[in-house]
Amino acid sequence: MPGRATAYGAQIARLVDCRAALVEEGLAALACGAFHVRSGGRAYFNTTPLGRAVTGTLLVRAMLDDGVQVWGDGSTFKGNDIERFYRYGLLANPSLRIYKPWLDAQFVSELGGRKEMSEWLLARDLPYRDSTEKAYSTDANIWGATHEAKSLERLDTGIEIVEPIMGVRFWDSTVQIDAEDVTIGFEQGRPVTINGKEFGSAVDLVLEANAIGGRHGLGMSDQIENRIIEAKSRGIYEAPGMALLHAAYERLVNAIHNEDTVAAYHNDGRRLGRLLYEGRWLDPQSLMLREALQRWVGSAITGQVTLRLRRGEDYSVLDTTGPSLSYHPDKLSMERTEDSAFGPVDRIGQLTMRNLDIADSRSKLEQYAQLGIVGGNSHLQVTAAVQPGPHQLIGVLPEGGADTIASRGHAPTDDEALDNAAMESGTD
Repeated sequence: MPGRATAYGAQIARLVDCRAALVEEGLAALACGAFHVRSGGRAYFNTTPLGRAVTGTLLVRAMLDDGVQVWGDGSTFKGNDIERFYRYGLLANPSLRIYKPWLDAQFVSELGGRKEMSEWLLARDLPYRDSTEKAYSTDANIWGATHEAKSLERLDTGIEIVEPIMGVRFWDSTVQIDAEDVTIGFEQGRPVTINGKEFGSAVDLVLEANAIGGRHGLGMSDQIENRIIEAKSRGIYEAPGMALLHAAYERLVNAIHNEDTVAAYHNDGRRLGRLLYEGRWLDPQSLMLREALQRWVGSAITGQVTLRLRRGEDYSVLDTTGPSLSYHPDKLSMERTEDSAFGPVDRIGQLTMRNLDIADSRSKLEQYAQLGIVGGNSHLQVTAAVQPGPHQLIGVLPEGGADTIASRGHAPTDDEALDNAAMESGTD
């Protein structure tokens, strides 16, 4: 890169290694589930936003060391990166002066798009990685690759035109892909081993995860997303290592944490993912979410998950182990057990305690039926037509059902005595 920069006319060029920092931020995003773009069960792992957060910060800090106060980049005025780099640049250096070519009317007039820029470079015999014939644009870092623009802007153009740079064409039946078992080990929310092997650095671990996931085509997705400016865009993404680690991590999240914690992980992770996407990874609201998710969710994730990888997203979970799993089949088995957590009588009591909220729901349904919103006895057919609901499923709802559910009837004498005693002694 420094050599290419000087060939383009730069006076000084310096390479800044951001890999370690980028890997750490990616692992933080993994622990937080900071991924909000999903389609058909596949996620976009925010690999480009992660890259912008790290490079947009560390490069400006390196520029400060060299006394450089002007930032320029090639992000377009219609995209996300122009705002991401702007935000991170000013956070790192409040005095930074910023030149955005795609906000320069003269530049836009002369070089109106990627095609014109490619032709301009080729005409001057300047080194350029992609020819004008390439059907899309590619951007990549250690966590993933993004393919977009040109032909991929058309929704009638499929993923099959993309030549993966981190994996294989798993959709191509002529590509030989053998099944492979892989075990990922986590300690306090961080992946630490792959197939029992420890690594000298987190960077090396991610490179190995990329290699394993890549040879199966794992982590490729086709997404329609909302840009920062709320316009729709389309991208084809690769993230083989992140997809592999994510599959194992979320298996442990579900095996270790309770329902409400898992729900908070997904809800807050999605919020954090959108903030990351918008270039707000270092904003206070993001730091709050990151701290909570890493401290209270990630810190408990210790264990191992074994997957059998086949083609693309086709994989099986073979084993899940860990010292703190909340999954206890011996306590909840449908077979006869020696030390069951509870018995039939316990469940009868638990179900009886549900009667009050069931009665409340029944009462509301009866009220809605009177309004003609639900139920087979609806008398306001116009309202029902405007607000279609599960009329056939609910059926006719005679009044008084809620009172019946909430009433225990006449209690036996001994039950009455127990109830009275509890009330009088204050133990109810």
